[in-house]
Amino acid sequence: MRVGPGSIYPSVRTPFHVTTNDGVVLVGEVAAPLQKSKGAVLCLHPLPTAGGMMDSHIYKKAANRLPAMADLTVVRFNTRGTSSEAGASTGEFDNGKAEHYDVEAMLNYCFDVLKLENLWVVGWSFGTDLALQHAKDPRHKGLILLSPPLRTTTDEQLRYWNSDQRPVIALVPELDDYLKPDQARTRFSIVPTIKIIAVDEAKHLWLGEPSVHRVLSEITSIVTGVNQKLPLEF
Repeated sequence: MRVGPGSIYPSVRTPFHVTTNDGVVLVGEVAAPLQKSKGAVLCLHPLPTAGGMMDSHIYKKAANRLPAMADLTVVRFNTRGTSSEAGASTGEFDNGKAEHYDVEAMLNYCFDVLKLENLWVVGWSFGTDLALQHAKDPRHKGLILLSPPLRTTTDEQLRYWNSDQRPVIALVPELDDYLKPDQARTRFSIVPTIKIIAVDEAKHLWLGEPSVHRVLSEITSIVTGVNQKLPLEF
């Protein structure tokens, strides 16, 4: 059957609550494969004041597809002050500042509680700023950035990644509303090791199955280390 927007495949789904060091309670869900996991992604969602949440469509589709199609574990959560069908995280939106507690708590949860291996941090839009600024835990394998706007990340914060040898890969839509591929190459040039992948005809929100398929295939290839395209029928 052809894979489509409503496709949901078998996985082990577990809701969770995680408390940050400053007392905020985060809600989320783990979607794990039925068999041994080949790797995992921690998803940092788009801007909550613009509707971003753990159910933003790329991440929801990742949770619905990747455990079965790629044997990957997908961890999603709402940052402070953000709500979705899974519930509301306590606290208040802080434009990426106090959210460092959220990122650190979730990385600790992934490693100390879930015992995940081969974990990558995936940020989308606002989530890319969280990843670049706060995802420095030495235990994860690297960053995957979707539609990075570099809205709050300073050049100084970017330069940190010159001293960190882990891979940073950015998928930049050709038709992005905030940072198109040529602009991204200029902004990211202070960190020559960051890999920019320009995606033709895509937009910031990655709407449409061709864009979703491309993003999820790229994530799978990066995490597994095997260049592959996900099947169009499953």
